[in-house]
Amino acid sequence: MQTENYARAVFSGRVPELAEDELEVRVRHRMAGQRIAVPYDLVIHESALRIRVGDRVGSRAQLDKLLGLSEADDITMRVIPFDLDGFARAGSTMTYVGGPVAKLDTVVRDVPHGSAFIDSEAQLGAFRNRFRRLEAVALDPQRSRDFINRLAKEL
Repeated sequence: MQTENYARAVFSGRVPELAEDELEVRVRHRMAGQRIAVPYDLVIHESALRIRVGDRVGSRAQLDKLLGLSEADDITMRVIPFDLDGFARAGSTMTYVGGPVAKLDTVVRDVPHGSAFIDSEAQLGAFRNRFRRLEAVALDPQRSRDFINRLAKEL
């Protein structure tokens, strides 16, 4: 779901810093992973949409990419706005990869030193419940597109 420049900016913030060739390998890998067409449910907190990773131009390009992707048949995109009452669960990035066999599910979390993979049954259950709660409070897909479009115009 990231532009190449956005992914590069994300990986550039890693501690310790990556060598240029390792940075490029990770960016290429991230871009290649986006070509896999599978059903995808995405919930994004407003903070993730507003924070500038890189510069203003790159942030606008990232929002434009999300808008384009939100129109795809296999992607459901929802936004959680700041002003949602009673919701204080905007933590960090979580990618829940699930399928028909729940024991094979995995959660990927971006952390300062790279990525953390979580696959224990107890932790997966907690993340599965967390994602369901996120989906339940998020804006519907059309209101989410309208929200992202407004943010893009602000840049």
